[in-house]
Amino acid sequence: MSEPLNWNSRRLTSSPNAAIAAFLHGLKWNATEFIQPIAAIGAPELDLNLCNRGSHDAALAVMAGCNEESVHAYKCGLPGISDNLTQGIDGGRYSLPSRDAIADNFAMMASAHCFDAMIGIHFCDKNFPGLAIALARTNFPGLIFSGGSIHPGQHKGNPTTILSAYDAQAAAQQGAIPKSEAEEIIKTACPGRGGCGLMATFNTMAMMGEAIGLIPPASASVHAEDPAKPIELRQGGRLIKNLLTKNIRPRDILTAKAFENAMKTIVSIGGSTNATLHILALAHEAGVSFTMKDIQRIARETPVLCNFAPRGPFNMIDLHRLGGTPVLFKHLIESGIIDGDCLTVTGESLTSNYSSAGALPPDQELIASTDTPFKEYADMQICFGNLAPEGIVFKVSSLQTPEFSGEAICFETGDQVVEAASAGMIKPGHVVIMRYQGPVGSPGMPELLVASSALSTPQLNGKVALVCDGRVSGVAHGAIGVHCSPEAAVGGPIAVVHNGDRISFNCLEGTIHLHVSDQEIAERLKAWEKRPLPDGTDPYLKRYAALVSQASQGCVLQA
Repeated sequence: MSEPLNWNSRRLTSSPNAAIAAFLHGLKWNATEFIQPIAAIGAPELDLNLCNRGSHDAALAVMAGCNEESVHAYKCGLPGISDNLTQGIDGGRYSLPSRDAIADNFAMMASAHCFDAMIGIHFCDKNFPGLAIALARTNFPGLIFSGGSIHPGQHKGNPTTILSAYDAQAAAQQGAIPKSEAEEIIKTACPGRGGCGLMATFNTMAMMGEAIGLIPPASASVHAEDPAKPIELRQGGRLIKNLLTKNIRPRDILTAKAFENAMKTIVSIGGSTNATLHILALAHEAGVSFTMKDIQRIARETPVLCNFAPRGPFNMIDLHRLGGTPVLFKHLIESGIIDGDCLTVTGESLTSNYSSAGALPPDQELIASTDTPFKEYADMQICFGNLAPEGIVFKVSSLQTPEFSGEAICFETGDQVVEAASAGMIKPGHVVIMRYQGPVGSPGMPELLVASSALSTPQLNGKVALVCDGRVSGVAHGAIGVHCSPEAAVGGPIAVVHNGDRISFNCLEGTIHLHVSDQEIAERLKAWEKRPLPDGTDPYLKRYAALVSQASQGCVLQA
């Protein structure tokens, strides 16, 4: 006998508790409505953030679709930290922890109030992974929509994005363009609402969501202000009713093969390094064995087939104009990159979802064939060695070769890197070390985009490497090694690198080496002293530092 659609909420709606009954009668339900299923709508909110600015209207569209299917739907307000608005300031330390706050709050609200199903809406970087972790934790029938990306702006007839703003600022600081022109570019970069339009973390997560089966087909590529977006969101009612009817749960979808599909998609699109943290965390929550070694294998085997910014000139709106994600995913399935047999939130396989998509237009330059990829291996590679025993994630799209060797120059704040670059202290051949920026040491692992942008000038781009235990934005480009594990704050070898030490890495061999003897490293670590958390660290971040695991484990909170 199949489970009733109100499999969980009936504990609430049929409760003998008079207070519960009184509250539910206050909703003016009739007798039939007391046995309808109830869905929680998770919509991270912050009207100040352009990414999340459409959250309320998007939630209303999903709720309307649920009501059409006789499914009650109620919005659960969730935190929505903006990566852009906190970039380079202390607020950035709350960004990664907000992923877990979203997961905790969404799972807590759905569990406490006996919801039968969960629908999340992804607007900004940490939204999808937080919502997905909540689905994996509760295993309530559920799905996630993408709220859509922003439309590009224009400057002198050329499209502009948030990447244009960062690059213009760096160019002006280096004297490459006038400050007045940089200001004009910055003013055009964000002309409306929606997530960042290039293949930074927001869109990488949306694409990961479709590939892993939790986001419905085409949702990732319909931009935020497209008239089709609210129509798409209303389909949430039909989709969640189907998941409830068939009793399809998130863990039925989140299989080992689904995680392989997700990582192969991230590689194929030239996605953000932040994705490694989130896919590891989601696998941990779903009870699936998926590690840095798996990411390393997939990154070596999978070609880059898309030329999205920041590696190339194209944005999500360009994919939308080609036919959207259905065209791309059909191509990935037919090329043998991903397994089309995996189950999705439509109740059908990936192959079924995208079977009706059109062919790639012959004259387009965004998507390559497997015969002529933009790169035969991923821009993102995993290395292990005496500097990073648990791994480090490299993104080296600007290097002509997958290897680098140079002398270390060490810093502990992004401002120090910017000042040194402006003063000409950082020179071609340097390996710039940034430390005490990890999940424990910062704490919170803020993005270091101000530092990576300072190294992306013509004088330094591709001629220096950045190695750090923190994160960089998906907007970042250059030769960048991030998430060095263990981090400096817990006594990782990166803590005892000295200026002038030689460091080399080879991404295809998967190695990184500090050219100092094992004995010398051991002596330096013996003399190393653990540092207190930075002055002003609040109780929330102190708790985070006490519970968080290393980046090599996805920065999950340990019970």
